[in-house]
Amino acid sequence: MRWIYLDNNATTQPDPAVVTAVCEMHEQLWANPSSVHRFGQEVRHRVELARSSVSSLIGCRDRELVFTSGGTEANHLALWGVLGRQGGAPKILITTKIEHAAIREPAEALAECGGRVVYLQVDRVGRVDPASLASSLADHTDADEAGGVTLVSLQWANNETGVIQPIGELAAVCAAHRAEHLGCRVLFHSDASQAVGKLPVDVGAVGLDLMSFSAHKFHGPKGVGALFVRTGVGLCAQQRGGPQERDRRAGTENVPGVVGMGVAAELAGRFLAEPREAERVRAMRDRFEREVQRAIPSAVVIGVLDGREDCRLWNTSNIGFPRLESEAILLGLSERGVCASAGAACSSGSLEPSPVLLAMGVPEQVAHGAIRFSLGRFTTEQEIDDAVRIVAEVVGRLSKTLPMGV
Repeated sequence: MRWIYLDNNATTQPDPAVVTAVCEMHEQLWANPSSVHRFGQEVRHRVELARSSVSSLIGCRDRELVFTSGGTEANHLALWGVLGRQGGAPKILITTKIEHAAIREPAEALAECGGRVVYLQVDRVGRVDPASLASSLADHTDADEAGGVTLVSLQWANNETGVIQPIGELAAVCAAHRAEHLGCRVLFHSDASQAVGKLPVDVGAVGLDLMSFSAHKFHGPKGVGALFVRTGVGLCAQQRGGPQERDRRAGTENVPGVVGMGVAAELAGRFLAEPREAERVRAMRDRFEREVQRAIPSAVVIGVLDGREDCRLWNTSNIGFPRLESEAILLGLSERGVCASAGAACSSGSLEPSPVLLAMGVPEQVAHGAIRFSLGRFTTEQEIDDAVRIVAEVVGRLSKTLPMGV
């Protein structure tokens, strides 16, 4: 079967150059990079070259980058590495209920362990008002709480809707709070797995303290990611047993993955330097939405903010089909060769509507039938034409045979 792959927010096709680099490391440069012999040090050199490439993509220093097994581990290292190192001191996490499960579930675990978790409200498209963050910081932080730390963790771009947070403004709120309340320890983390490689990212210019991301979201290999840790930010290692990654993450590095991530970062940098490529995909996404709505007038595009395209990733479309179940739609699409998702790919199989959409205030009858279509660099116009036709046929058939009673 010829697949029409519209699930690029779940994972992307590894670029051929990435595959070549990964194979080279497996076949020729397979020594342990911690070994002191020349073979091992040749491999170490390739790891550090990759670190430099990834650091350049996000605007940080090489020594501020920690390689991990992916975005989930990077998120855990950020949250527990900061909030788990304070002993009995107060621990406060400020976040939202529209985060990826790799943040939502650790937040729930933190609350169970006695930490304080504060959830910010989002507007109808899923954006955080910087004023609400400022108010929350004023209400929930106290410079007199000795040794306490507050971590703000907000996703840069949402994996389900593509909605982009005003990260620069939110970071400025944290900086202003620190300046006004000397002694108040507030750090800002962002899960940027959907932003890196799709948007220009400069952690220094934005003012982030920590940022996590994953290679397979920008045409790199699976099983490798990274955490940016600003110089001066204390981090407690969650894996111990070796001095790797400057004592911040023990374990022999996934060298083929790291090198592949470095190649993917270089390719992403070239892609971002040519904005016409992203605009080409955005135009296909917009045409897909228009034609789906023309064929199915009840379809609802989720996460659109008054026509402002700078508030949504150029590749992502979340469309709700009222009174239908997303699982039934996905099965119908899959049988016809169209790959899409209902919410995050790692939560597929759930019959419950996405907690992200519910937190945005999307009506349940729309959220139950919401499908995420995410395009990529390799998506073609013909695939969009075929996808529109198949979506219309599948949804039309289900509307006649399996409507929900909500």
